[in-house]
Amino acid sequence: MPVDTLVAQLPEEIALPRENGELVFASPWEARVFGLAVALHEQGAFEWKQFSQTLSEQIAQAEKAGESSTYYERWLCALRVVTTSRDLLALQQISDRTERVEKEDDHTHDHDHPHDHAHGHDHGHEPH
Repeated sequence: MPVDTLVAQLPEEIALPRENGELVFASPWEARVFGLAVALHEQGAFEWKQFSQTLSEQIAQAEKAGESSTYYERWLCALRVVTTSRDLLALQQISDRTERVEKEDDHTHDHDHPHDHAHGHDHGHEPH
């Protein structure tokens, strides 16, 4: 079954955030973690049912614990559980990569000051 069908059929309590029928991502990392889960599933790394069940468990655990977290933070936790349980990734690999991504993505601030832009992506302007 195509992933877009699987995503559309997620139970309401774990359905993806949408606006006017379109998926909604508040930050670029949310779209990336969504795409990563889809790509891993499409490559046969795990069954979608396993992922959706794990997502449901992660959301329920967070709600029970009174955690303040976003949908995609729970999505990321579910992906971490699924990938580590299937030995696709080690927890240290995830921690190392997460730290690198957080450093690379820390550019939500104003760019009217000098700093090094040699971090692998272009903001559409010349470095100062």
